[in-house]
Amino acid sequence: MQHTAIRIDRLTAGYAENTVLHELSATVPRGRITAIVGPNGSGKSTLLGVLAGTVAARSGTVERTTTRRPAIVVQHTAIPSTLPITVRDAVAMGRWAHRGPWRRLTRADRALAQRCLERMDLTELATRRLDSLSGGQRQRTLLAQALAQESDLLLLDEPATGLDTASQARISEVLDEVAATGVTIVAATHDRVEAGRAAHCLLLRDGRAVAAGLPEDVLVSA
Repeated sequence: MQHTAIRIDRLTAGYAENTVLHELSATVPRGRITAIVGPNGSGKSTLLGVLAGTVAARSGTVERTTTRRPAIVVQHTAIPSTLPITVRDAVAMGRWAHRGPWRRLTRADRALAQRCLERMDLTELATRRLDSLSGGQRQRTLLAQALAQESDLLLLDEPATGLDTASQARISEVLDEVAATGVTIVAATHDRVEAGRAAHCLLLRDGRAVAAGLPEDVLVSA
């Protein structure tokens, strides 16, 4: 169990009357990148929602050996581009998980947010508003915000979709660096190249896990 971050057993979940996941069982290794792949409607985002705690399980169990609140990186298109905040403020919001939204951030909080800005090559964009950024720049901002939470479980929904090559490369590089520190990363993706970079792969079809293991083996099934 010490090498397993998440153990899922016969998980069933969905929305209202729509059941999406059907008795899904899988494990996620600790401190590695796991890619969740599968066609549209296979349950990738729903599974991320269950792991994040935003979608309730109807039956089955999800056991996590990670100890901190998961950090979630949604697609940049899910965030209103007209949100009237700067990149620096958006990244600093990642510290709210520790301070709460109404408490003043400490000097240490702001220093950590600054390091996350630097890590994602956002320093020169720190005073820019989100509505002035490209999709890749917004996605890097959302990842920097998640890194500021200092979680040991990072969840990403299609992190490279629609991004320029430079942003895709920087995100992949940082995710490798973060996983090397022991953080468990789970990313839903339909990009075979991105999935191929992962250490572990889980293939979903019709809400069920149909294959798991090394990407070079699983992606053949996909």
